[in-house]
Amino acid sequence: MNGQPSIRNLRLTVRRVIELLATYPNREELLQEFPELEDEDIQQALIFASSYLSDRYSCEW
Repeated sequence: MNGQPSIRNLRLTVRRVIELLATYPNREELLQEFPELEDEDIQQALIFASSYLSDRYSCEW
């Protein structure tokens, strides 16, 4: 996966999972289309993206 963070042993990157969440607002449809994904995979992708952004950007509101 060219060094990109990926989900378990699947050929899906964290980035792709985030893109899929934006494309499939209904999680049931997403899981039907990608049955290899589990709810835990989605949660971990969101946690990773969130921590990556908070480490990379520290903004003051």
